[in-house]
Amino acid sequence: MPVTPSQLKKLKSEARAASRRAYAPYSKFKVGAAILTKSGKIYAGCNVENASYGLCNCAERTAIFSAVAAGEKKPDLQCVVVYTSTPKATAPCGACRQVIYEFGPKARVVFTCRSKDRQDHTITELLPKAFGPVDLV
Repeated sequence: MPVTPSQLKKLKSEARAASRRAYAPYSKFKVGAAILTKSGKIYAGCNVENASYGLCNCAERTAIFSAVAAGEKKPDLQCVVVYTSTPKATAPCGACRQVIYEFGPKARVVFTCRSKDRQDHTITELLPKAFGPVDLV
């Protein structure tokens, strides 16, 4: 199901708003993400840091886990938008790419920033030869 221009605009707005809620006292690198599920619902998330760095969570995973926590057992991601207030758009990390693939193997991933820089890819372009639950059966 293609993402409409109005859905994409809403996702960008939600991701940007989420970035302002990020808890990033160590890196000062605030990230927001918004996801669109097959059900048509949008969930947002921000990065949350911790003094024990391994306990941090990225914005993309926060948004996806929020969808699951809200009752979407298999959110079937259609689109993920990531926003950073940087001059260049920043791609999701490898862990987030794996989680995006798990819940949306055909998902569109858009990363954007405060400038006009924007990248638009499929998750399989960002994570070639990925594996997921279907591959494990």
